[in-house]
Amino acid sequence: MSYEAIVIGVSSGGLKAMKIIFSHLPKGFKTPIIIVQHVSAHSDSLWIQLLNDTYTIDIKEADEKEKIEDGKVYFAPPNYHLLIEKDKTFSLTIDERVNYARPSIDVLFESAAEAYKNKLIGIILTGSNSDGTNGIKRIQECGGLTIVQDPKTAEAAYMPRSAIAAIQPDYILSLEEITALLIKLCSN
Repeated sequence: MSYEAIVIGVSSGGLKAMKIIFSHLPKGFKTPIIIVQHVSAHSDSLWIQLLNDTYTIDIKEADEKEKIEDGKVYFAPPNYHLLIEKDKTFSLTIDERVNYARPSIDVLFESAAEAYKNKLIGIILTGSNSDGTNGIKRIQECGGLTIVQDPKTAEAAYMPRSAIAAIQPDYILSLEEITALLIKLCSN
């Protein structure tokens, strides 16, 4: 099976979790990674630039109508829902909050599941609400691979626990194990 995209949902403790994942991804990792990290509506994007300057992968904020490219990591911009269209481009909306969040993990995951079907990997990481639970369920229904961070290793276990209560994930792993699996599944 070859996967065309990875979507990650993360909230409380997310920056620390993403640093662990990014530090283990090899230079030249091709599969695009699209991330919703819950941030304040007024957050600036300097932290994304800091991540980009620190790691060997290309990290940026997603733009409206931008085509998703291999080898890039995209973050949803603050206060916008990030959707993936069937033509593999991004769409940004300011629709109502979902699970108290904008950007919402569910919104990204549900649109990604429709666009990529069984060529998608969905990952729920640390967080303290249930955002992402409906989305990971939709990814599984569309044939995608589902991974949830082991709640015992999460800074905030609520989000992983919520996902595990809703579905039987394909994998429940620590951050280091998730990264190793991604490298194995997506090595080009």
